[in-house]
Amino acid sequence: MRADKHTAVEKFRKDYNCCQAVACAYCVELGIKEADMFKLTEGFGSGMGGLKDTCGAAVGMFLVISLANSAGNMENPKATKSDTYGRILEAAEEFKKRNRSLYCRELKTEEGSQPLACCIKCVEDAADILDKYFRRDS
Repeated sequence: MRADKHTAVEKFRKDYNCCQAVACAYCVELGIKEADMFKLTEGFGSGMGGLKDTCGAAVGMFLVISLANSAGNMENPKATKSDTYGRILEAAEEFKKRNRSLYCRELKTEEGSQPLACCIKCVEDAADILDKYFRRDS
């Protein structure tokens, strides 16, 4: 993968939301237009559209894993589903180990305008986990 955690953080600093920053960092490698990914992930920042639920950086990480791992076999939807779920659970556990939670309301430890340091850390950690994921499968 050519993208890395630095690419994701750079996008976050350019006002992409946390989900957009992580997912858009891997568009070239996934064969997805960045403009399409940007639009698809717009509503998933700030804990799922501002709900402070699942961290947008984690959601972006899950989306990338799903796109990279899925066989896309609509005739046999279960072909890779179990493996993809397992990989997402593994990534979620690593994210929680690093950040103690998956929930924006627990991760956002400071107030103010973005980019907040706590959010940068989540974006960086999600992308770092992806970097390790892709190196493992190379």
